[in-house]
Amino acid sequence: MIPPERVRLIVITDVQVAGRRGVETVVEAALEAGAPAIQLREKDRGMGEVLPLARSLRSLTRRHGALFFVNDRLDLALAVEADGVHLGPDDLPVSEVRRRVPAGFLLGHSTDDPEKARAAEEAGADYLGCGTVWPTYSKEDAGTVIGPDGLARVAAAVQIPVVGIGGITPDRARELAGTGAAGVAVLGAIMASPDPGETTRKLLRSLHPR
Repeated sequence: MIPPERVRLIVITDVQVAGRRGVETVVEAALEAGAPAIQLREKDRGMGEVLPLARSLRSLTRRHGALFFVNDRLDLALAVEADGVHLGPDDLPVSEVRRRVPAGFLLGHSTDDPEKARAAEEAGADYLGCGTVWPTYSKEDAGTVIGPDGLARVAAAVQIPVVGIGGITPDRARELAGTGAAGVAVLGAIMASPDPGETTRKLLRSLHPR
């Protein structure tokens, strides 16, 4: 099982939200501030277009000792030797992907249903992304808002780490302390932040207060 602290904060990329600074600049600031994992999420760009970015992020995460995941695209994840892939409900089943990947390759899966969470765990998922916890504008098909209580139900159903996603900010992250979630996945709060490093530090402090 993946150590929960390795997915305490997953920073999700978005080229448009990062703007003229570029994804690499935002990601490097987050990594320098202690972000333990990055997820490349570029659904609408072709393999040739996104491959250089994937390679650059793989290099950055290696340098900082962070995990690197690719959203949805197993071919891209394997091509750049990512640590794993994150699968949505409409992607290949976890069990199928588990049979195709090398030992140690990490699989994430998205669900907000406790029964489906247990099934994904049995099929070989290493962690779960669960949401939408709060309303979000970064994903049009984010689905029903489940709130902290919905996140807690999924976390209680499995042994693998569960990561809350959707509308997460440093202030809201504090509200997840009693849910049993291992951490959060964040796009807008960091990608759009004028100071991604400071926002990363605030999130980490909110998730792991001293």
